[in-house]
Amino acid sequence: MSEAYKRLHKNSRRKDNSKGMEKKKKKIMILGASVYQVPLIRAAKAMGLYTLVASISGDYPGFALADKVYYINTRDKEGILRTCREEAVDGICTTGTDVAVSTIGYVCEKLGLSGLSEEAARRATDKAAMKEAFFSEGVSAARFYKARSLEDVTWAAGELGFPVVVKRVDSSGSRGISIVREPAGLKEAFRCALERSDKDYVLVEEMLSGTEIGVDGVVQNHRLVFFAPHEKFVYHSEKITIPAGHGFPYRGSEKVQQRLREEMELAVKALDLNNCSVNADVFVDGEQVWMIEMGGRTGATCIPELISMYYGFDFYKKILQNALGETLDFSPERPGVHCMAKLLMSPVDGKITGVNLKELEELRREGVEIALDYPVGHPVEAMQNGTTRIGHVVARAESVEELDETVARVYGCIEVNGISLEELWGK
Repeated sequence: MSEAYKRLHKNSRRKDNSKGMEKKKKKIMILGASVYQVPLIRAAKAMGLYTLVASISGDYPGFALADKVYYINTRDKEGILRTCREEAVDGICTTGTDVAVSTIGYVCEKLGLSGLSEEAARRATDKAAMKEAFFSEGVSAARFYKARSLEDVTWAAGELGFPVVVKRVDSSGSRGISIVREPAGLKEAFRCALERSDKDYVLVEEMLSGTEIGVDGVVQNHRLVFFAPHEKFVYHSEKITIPAGHGFPYRGSEKVQQRLREEMELAVKALDLNNCSVNADVFVDGEQVWMIEMGGRTGATCIPELISMYYGFDFYKKILQNALGETLDFSPERPGVHCMAKLLMSPVDGKITGVNLKELEELRREGVEIALDYPVGHPVEAMQNGTTRIGHVVARAESVEELDETVARVYGCIEVNGISLEELWGK
């Protein structure tokens, strides 16, 4: 931490105390105010932290929960840095999104806060830089090429052989990703990957086989101190798979679990991630493990809720403690349980026209956690990627079939365009 920042932090605390604010209340900056950050904001408040939230303006539920709101784009590194310096924050973090990770790395490095470095954040949010780092450290991953033109994409696909995966390099939640099975599809895949990207290049990868799973963890003092593999559920479309949910525990063999840990440690080293949560997508084929990608933050799709339920501690609090530079203890605070979660999505564009609140309340009394992102009358989009969710379900479950029965009951409570989602999904 720079001497100038220490002096500012000291002066800021003295100024706050003179106004009668709590002397020992630490300040945390949370980037983002969407449904994915709301549980993190609530956890910060429950811990007694003075909670600052930064996001672009909009209808985001996190604003109402914060102690103080800044309407700043989370990609605005200088704006967030200036605010964090003026507020003399003790930590900065987010969850469920890659958008703010680069800014977090920048602020942590400039202010000497606990968190990943600016360079590590760059590698963790640029899939091309990530794959180059994986290759240099011997991480098991798909062969790839970086491509700046359709000619480059076509050449790369020829070298790798069809099918290939064409990816936007700066996105998450399956946005800008296409599986291409023949040359005629490359042009559209290239356009889709470049659309809305801040980069002028895409990634072309060989398509791997196997079962896709997720692995979350926590890095502190350059060590993977927490390791949590889990099952991953996806919605399938013609061109991509979309994250749908997760389940704990992962039932892979002891040998596969050891290989997963080894590849996670290699990937953490390759990206030089430190003092942050990590989230990886992995293919498992027999005893072979392939790293698809790794982010420098906790995964979305209810992963923190599931970790908390399965391992028996509040994982959101661990994220905050890590950002504040506190030593982490992953001893369970209560017995954990087998659990699973799925996102709620609509198969059609339209509007929510009805919600059976009585039946939803009955499900909640049975121990099911149900979150609906929108009220009756709100428009919804047909499923496109992980951001077109309309809510989620978290439940104790031993199998995906058991979870799906619960999800079907929830879908039966929600109408879009006058028809229940259970019926729409059944068509």
